[in-house]
Amino acid sequence: MTVRPQVLFAADGVRIDAGHFAGDREWCVVLAHGFTGAWRRPVMRRIAGVLNRSGGVLAIDFRGHGRSRGRSTVGDLEVLDLEAAVVHARDLGYRRVALVGFSMGGSIAIRHAGLLGGVDAVVAVSAPARWYYRGTTPMRQVHWAIEQRSGRLAARLVKRTRIAGGGWDPVPAAPHEVIGAIAPTPVLIVHGDADHFFPLEHAEQLYAAAGEPRELWVERGFGHAEAAATPDLIRRIGDWLMRHPPSDRRGSGSARYGAMSDEYGSVGAMTEEIGKRTQCSQET
Repeated sequence: MTVRPQVLFAADGVRIDAGHFAGDREWCVVLAHGFTGAWRRPVMRRIAGVLNRSGGVLAIDFRGHGRSRGRSTVGDLEVLDLEAAVVHARDLGYRRVALVGFSMGGSIAIRHAGLLGGVDAVVAVSAPARWYYRGTTPMRQVHWAIEQRSGRLAARLVKRTRIAGGGWDPVPAAPHEVIGAIAPTPVLIVHGDADHFFPLEHAEQLYAAAGEPRELWVERGFGHAEAAATPDLIRRIGDWLMRHPPSDRRGSGSARYGAMSDEYGSVGAMTEEIGKRTQCSQET
């Protein structure tokens, strides 16, 4: 399995590190890791290797993670990182592009497809439906890492994850609020009944809010995100992607950014807000 390192740039100028696992030009999976993850880690490379049997894979490090620059906004501005990857996959010659995300990456994949569109399928594994969930011990620990200065320092030193301080202002639309806009692009929600971060109700809320075509897979004994994903599950996800025809929801870049502008009121307001948030994340 050969991987070629790539350097991408998000619309706000953040440098995004990526790896391209070349494959048949029919399909490209943009692979999105979970919080504190990175595409070079063995678990993500194994997942990329399985998906690579079905087509190309473009795996990225979200801002603030791995070798990417910037600071993590934990699901907000990361839609720009995915957009850079989608555009790059098209430039590489792939006819169809799918998003496959785990945990935080799943929430970002949903937000990207709902706000920007331009993809042919979306798979969200172990994704949260809503923000600020503190109902499990691991998620209370995650919130400490995000919200407290000592937690952000620990995340930087232990996990090499750089997190922006100051919180969200404004709070971005949650995954369950935007997933309905993805239709008619197919959506697959995958969740384990043994997930110790997000209970099954998150997957059920996403599925209820999604439009057709949609599927919900409840995996017995499956824990959380990429760390628990078996080769069999990843193969089945790849097979699911192969069964779906191209979407008619592709648009030009300007059309996709116009879709995202609904969250802010106008494309200009969106661009201004991105600039403010980027400056804030660099200062905090």
